[in-house]
Amino acid sequence: MNRAAVVVNPIKIDDLEIFKKDVGAALAAQGWDEPLWLETTQADPGGGQAAEAVRAGVNLVMAAGGDGTVTACAAGLAGQSVPLAILPSGTGNVLALNIGIPLDLAPALDVALTGVDRKIDLGVANDRPFVAMAGLGLDAKMLRSASETAKKRFGNAAYVGALLRHLADSPLRVTVRSDGGRPKRYSATGIIVGNVGWLHRGIRLMPDAQPDDGLLDAVVLTSRGLVSSIMLGLRILLRREGTQLVRGSFRSLSIRVARAQLWELDGEVIGPTRELKVGIHAEKLLLRVPDVSRDDDDAAR
Repeated sequence: MNRAAVVVNPIKIDDLEIFKKDVGAALAAQGWDEPLWLETTQADPGGGQAAEAVRAGVNLVMAAGGDGTVTACAAGLAGQSVPLAILPSGTGNVLALNIGIPLDLAPALDVALTGVDRKIDLGVANDRPFVAMAGLGLDAKMLRSASETAKKRFGNAAYVGALLRHLADSPLRVTVRSDGGRPKRYSATGIIVGNVGWLHRGIRLMPDAQPDDGLLDAVVLTSRGLVSSIMLGLRILLRREGTQLVRGSFRSLSIRVARAQLWELDGEVIGPTRELKVGIHAEKLLLRVPDVSRDDDDAAR
């Protein structure tokens, strides 16, 4: 019989006992053994647990938590033949959103147990792996300002209030070099690098980003005050480029700033840096995704 490991972040689960009961019942209904339960800790947010699951010989690792838990599990499974499934339990759930994994537990479990496996790329920023996005400047400040209490109470709306606090911040003097080319200089509010393109439903920041194309995408954002920010928002929604929004694709990227700035990786604020070096490991992670052919068959019936 098949056996799964569930790497769970207990902080992100409202009632852990009910969660375990529901997951165990779904697995049993599909003929799977009782899962191996592994809880994350502050010292190890999922990488060690995912590696332990592989050593235990499981057929599937489920990451139950937010983007940080997913990223840590991905790092522990990189290069392995054991697929990673996502049971979204955080606020952002950026990779799940981009891959088409439902945010509710029951349909997410259905994808985990009946989906197909897809090899996706892993990004690396300053030697740290990421699956969705990394950024420097505005988005990192926004994440730092959005408290866990506000996110639990208001969801994604908590990020809007945090974003408004930093719209008038002084722009960064940035030098960007991609794939060893000539350096380009910007006066920017922030830079976001993506393995995927959707921030939230309806907001596709990097329209060309695909998680398995062997490339990463980047966008340089510039806004100064409320009116400029509204114009920038419209450009993002309409997927138009201009002086406020510059996009590109690359395999390696170097970002230098005149003064140290906060940077983030898959929703986790890492700290200040004056340089961000970004690269890609192609087809490094096996991810369990929805079976589109199955959906097409259901629609036909």
